[in-house]
Amino acid sequence: MQPKQIKVKNEILFLVWSDTEEWRLPLGYLRDECPCAGCKGETVLFKTYIPEGPTATTPEAYKIASIQPVGGYAIQINWKDGHDSGIYSWDYLKKLHDAQQSNEEQKYDSLI
Repeated sequence: MQPKQIKVKNEILFLVWSDTEEWRLPLGYLRDECPCAGCKGETVLFKTYIPEGPTATTPEAYKIASIQPVGGYAIQINWKDGHDSGIYSWDYLKKLHDAQQSNEEQKYDSLI
């Protein structure tokens, strides 16, 4: 399932789905939860790499330059500070949306 509309307004990413459900995700939250290996870490050949700290350090880091579709399953957000390696799948965006609604902290143990 893909959203039928994606837009950015007032530092919020809006995703409108075919059932007319609308998700609102603040850009700061999306950037802080960037799923790329440089931001959240990765596991390669049973060795885990976890970055030391937040990568977003300037106001430009929280502004979107562009959004590109990735197949039919995700979007890639290009941030104005040049960061563009995070691919946000629909499933991952749903997890972020649901966690935001319940004030849940993201857990990455299952990812790395």
